[in-house]
This record gives sequence, structure tokens and C-alpha cells, in this order.
Amino acid sequence: MNVVIIEDEAPAFRRLQKILEELDPGINIVEVFGTVSESVSWFNTHDLPDLIFMDIQLSDGISFEIFDQVRIDKPVIFTTAFDEYMLKAFKVNSIDYLLKPINKTDVRASLEKYRNLQKNFSSDSKDLDLNELVKSIQLDEKKYRSRFLVKLGDKLIAVETTDIAFFNTHMGIVYLVTDRGKKYITDFNLDELMTLLDPEKFYRANRQYIVNFNSVQTVHKYYKGKLLLELEPVPEEQVVISAEKASDFKKWFGGE
Repeated sequence: MNVVIIEDEAPAFRRLQKILEELDPGINIVEVFGTVSESVSWFNTHDLPDLIFMDIQLSDGISFEIFDQVRIDKPVIFTTAFDEYMLKAFKVNSIDYLLKPINKTDVRASLEKYRNLQKNFSSDSKDLDLNELVKSIQLDEKKYRSRFLVKLGDKLIAVETTDIAFFNTHMGIVYLVTDRGKKYITDFNLDELMTLLDPEKFYRANRQYIVNFNSVQTVHKYYKGKLLLELEPVPEEQVVISAEKASDFKKWFGGE
């Protein structure tokens, strides 16, 4: 089995390489890339491997940009430290989504899934039928939180998700801010919130903020490829999208 790994962190690559070698000595790691540009250049001039392991946040952007520039009709297993991209991953050729730090058990299960799919969909052909493969592993439609319970003094009140402008964290406390500027403490951290919120409506802007699409009034170009968000209501600090996430944010904001 020929495998390509797209991963910009050397320790993570070495860990995955060691796991693959232990699980199946017959796996041939053809190439390893750490950037979007390197990956696109190679895919444009070489035959695709049987399977691709792909990190999401690379040194020069988000790996989803690769799919915008080259056709990849082979299975992909995503490996990432962030669960916020899960639904987006399954819109491309993903057959699995592993959260870092990955372990041998998870990789073994992913390889077994790949082999089972290959067996089921390749009985009359050497190649996987990707359309049928992807249909077979589509996630069930997920139901997201419609409201959050927050404290107001000695009372508990429910805030509709549609009324939330953004979440932000400060000094270890996570706040929910409504579109009317009301501020409440929530018991969830930002990572947990991203599993509860609809990713088409909420975006993890940075380590401090999750923003609602409706709260973003204007997007300004900032220095060194970053983006500055103008929100309503106005937060206490600037909300900046990093240069690495700028392309992904623009796709989210534009509804792609």
C-alpha cells in the first residue's frame, strides 16, 4: 500500500510513521509534505497513492486548500488537534478523522476501515469507487444546541443559540455574549463549544473567540495576511484571524 503523509510537525510525522511500520510493514510511505504548495505541486505531477494521511493546519495554510487546486480521488484520513473541522473533512474524500495525539489503536481502526471499504467497493476494480465509498461513511446529520443554560445571580436562564453573538475566554473563564451585549459565564470551554455549535453559523476565530456569522459586520485586511473582524456588539479586544486561517475563514464567511 502506497501512502503519502501531509504533516508539518516532525514529531507527529515520526509518531505516525512508527505506528504504520508497526501495524503493517508492507506500507510504503512514498512522500511526506509539510505545506499546501508542496502537496499540490507533487499531486500535479505524480500518480496518487492508495491512501493519504493529512493534517489540517499546515505551515502555509489549511489543507482543504489542496482540494481546491488539484483533484484527489483517493481516500484521506485526517489527523489534527482540532475537532472543529470534522464536518468539513467529510465533505471531501475523508474516511476517518483522528484527533492528535493519535495512537496505534485509532490508526489500526482507520486502516481496517480502509481495507473493508476497499474490499466492499473494489470487487470488480482495482480502484475504490470514491463516490460510493464516501456515501457509505457519511455522518448522520448532527443536532446542534438550540439554547444554553446560564446563571444570572441565583437564577438559571436559557439563552437561544440564535441570540448569541460570540463566546470568548478571559483569565480561564468562558463568557457567552448575546447580540444585545448581555454577558454570561458558561461552563463549557471553547473546544467543547465547537462540538455543540453548528460550524456553518459559528467559527473558531482564534484561541479566545468563537463568533456567530451574524455578529460579523465587516472584515478588514490586517498586517501580514491577517484579518481583523468588526463585530456587533463590539468586544473588549480586537478579534484577529491568523494568516494561516485567513483563507479558511473567508471560505466559511462566503458560504463555500
